Amino acid sequence: MHKNLFLAQLKAVLILPFNVLVTIPALILYLNRELTGWRLNNAGWLIIGAVFILLGLYMFYGAIKLFNRVGEGSLAPWNPTRRLVVNGIYRHVRNPMIGSLLAVILGESIFFQSASLFIYGVIVFVVNHIYFSLSEEPGLIKRFGDEYIDYRKNVPRWIPRLKPWHPGDGGTDEDQGGRD
Repeated sequence: MHKNLFLAQLKAVLILPFNVLVTIPALILYLNRELTGWRLNNAGWLIIGAVFILLGLYMFYGAIKLFNRVGEGSLAPWNPTRRLVVNGIYRHVRNPMIGSLLAVILGESIFFQSASLFIYGVIVFVVNHIYFSLSEEPGLIKRFGDEYIDYRKNVPRWIPRLKPWHPGDGGTDEDQGGRD
């Protein structure tokens, strides 16, 4: 990876996802005093939470890697991709990065048995849904035109389709298409 792109990506990760996944959840747990009573008394919940966290981080890493290699950009709005990414997990779902962040927050809420973190995850989802609907997607239509419109028709925003979509497949797959 080019050094400047690596630094841009590192800056974006430290500013955006790190705060969403670490700083804010730590503050929520601290302010709600949910860490003071936390004990390793239920290994099942710890394991389930850890699995969600690890799967979310793995999916996030894969999405960032595709943004770097295919899109030639980063997740940050100040360094957007130059090419539309419709490879890998992006063939199944339009927003795998946000989905992966939500998986990590869900994992944190399970791991720490925190209703506050679960509510925070719901808020993160609602804010991102509004942002993607009103800002991100109209911007992608302006940047990528018909290519993005075709992608949006065939790949769902949040719930992954089972069968990967390939550009040029034709119309929307009724069973797995881009319903939001």
